[in-house]
Amino acid sequence: MSDGRDADLSGGLEDVPVLCKALTPPTFQYSPDNVQGPGCSVDPGEVALPGCPCLSSSCRADSCSCLQTYGQAYESTGRLLNRDGPEPGYSSPVFECNALCSCGDACSNRVVQRGLQLRLEVCRTTSKGWGVRALEGIPRGTFVCEYAGEVISFAEARRRQLNQRADENNYIIAVREHAGTGSITETFVDPAQVGNVGRFLNHSCSPNLFMLPVRVHSAIPRLALFAGRDIDAQEELTFDYSGGCGAQRPAEALSAGGLQRKPCHCGAVNCTRLLPLDLSILS
Repeated sequence: MSDGRDADLSGGLEDVPVLCKALTPPTFQYSPDNVQGPGCSVDPGEVALPGCPCLSSSCRADSCSCLQTYGQAYESTGRLLNRDGPEPGYSSPVFECNALCSCGDACSNRVVQRGLQLRLEVCRTTSKGWGVRALEGIPRGTFVCEYAGEVISFAEARRRQLNQRADENNYIIAVREHAGTGSITETFVDPAQVGNVGRFLNHSCSPNLFMLPVRVHSAIPRLALFAGRDIDAQEELTFDYSGGCGAQRPAEALSAGGLQRKPCHCGAVNCTRLLPLDLSILS
């Protein structure tokens, strides 16, 4: 429509339209998947993980090499199983079957790669700018959407944050995965210019979504967002920008390089009053 109402922000790139009831939809390049950005030496779409030889429509834990190697992540319905790790704030890695696997598209170990399957709407909020709400009920453990964008290097993430104006939003998410003794894998995703519906999700100190790195074809993880509880239709979707680690320094002390933390308007009882800011990118 010419006035932008009920526009599909994805431009048909998603299986389910991403609706936006706004006179002036936001301007950016929509991409359902991560894309290779400055400083990233690996194409996120490159198939680099081994596949399983399963010939059944859905893999079974007693015979699938993927499930035997990485463990079962989903129920038969596609909902996420409890993946809590041995320490609070940590979770076990998730690996899905990939393009080299012989199993069918209906395999229960193919969830995030199917993309958006829920009806979501991008809308204006009263005090937080853009936001995303569910147009249908979402059961706990359901995959909702990815946080997709440009995969960039640490140096590029730092450059972009330092060059950011005070009135600009910071979209960069840094995910750190700990594997073994002292081994840390970092992934930086910025959907500011190229991204998907996930770029419109607001922060909440009491969110209804949580982020989990999921690997499909590539060693670069997809930043998948799952429902942390049952979510009602028309409810705003949010996640904790800090990852919910709870190890932040006192809110008043968090500013660096002239970057001041912005106020949080989530309205939760446990609101910290300020949006999270990853200072490690600026170090």
